[in-house]
Amino acid sequence: MPAADASPCTCFRLRRAARQVTQLYDQALAPSGLGVNQYSILRHARTPRTLGELAARLGMDRTTLTRNVQPLLRAGWLDEARGADPRQRVLSVTAAGRACLETARPLWRRAQQRVDALLGAAIRDRLHADLDALDAALSAERQP
Repeated sequence: MPAADASPCTCFRLRRAARQVTQLYDQALAPSGLGVNQYSILRHARTPRTLGELAARLGMDRTTLTRNVQPLLRAGWLDEARGADPRQRVLSVTAAGRACLETARPLWRRAQQRVDALLGAAIRDRLHADLDALDAALSAERQP
């Protein structure tokens, strides 16, 4: 049961929980040199994608993604090329990036197992379903 002084704001509750979960994953991934946002970008760029496609897949705006991609490009973990339309930027993971992902994957898995253990499978599955439903409802609302 929530505390009597708990915020009624859904955004506040989601962001507070997200910050704690992010810290847990970031700490687990630290030995790989990646944060959870960087890990997620690399993981979803294993198949070459335009910046717009990757932003949509990650639920990020392009400006934020561009800022987060820069260190990955500098590290040599991502490669950037022009698409069929020269205005498009296509991102793909390099061999060094794949090696970094291989190092990070068991660390990510441990963090995932920790969250699973804290929640239990039933609550985790319900949380995933509820978050997916919220995401779908918000996405549908934004469609013209």
